[in-house]
Amino acid sequence: MEDVIRSLGFLCLGSRLKRIGEQLQADTQRLLDCLDVPVQSSQYPLLAALDRLGPLPVGELAQSLGVAQPGVTRSVSLLAELGLVEVSPSDDDQRRRIVCLTLHGQRLVDVAKHDVWPRIENAVADLCADLSGPLLDQLAAIEDGLAAAALDRRVKKPEVPRDEIPA
Repeated sequence: MEDVIRSLGFLCLGSRLKRIGEQLQADTQRLLDCLDVPVQSSQYPLLAALDRLGPLPVGELAQSLGVAQPGVTRSVSLLAELGLVEVSPSDDDQRRRIVCLTLHGQRLVDVAKHDVWPRIENAVADLCADLSGPLLDQLAAIEDGLAAAALDRRVKKPEVPRDEIPA
């Protein structure tokens, strides 16, 4: 069976990257399940951001992860239910909610940094070992390029007047 997404090249690069990301997250989740870790693989970047950057307002947490605020708000709620993060109003603005790791959350992150994340990182590095070129640098360049000019700004205008384009 033809892999249509792969065969369409750059046209479906976003779909292909999403597919790769979903596969990596599913594989990571299986590893986490085997290790009895009570967190979804998609929530680890949020925990890592809080560990690295300290307590943050929800908006800044979303910005640090490069994702939409509603998704972060949902993840924060789930992690709060698990007792891994705590949400409190900001001292200077009661409308802003500050998210921080709880003691239980910090312990989970510490264990993950020592026992879980290195395994995942090594497995992904092994997967990418035979690739040519600096993959992470190339992905960063794609992200930077999209930040500088989104695809809709990069699309070349058709040379044929719009009224002559068949419907």
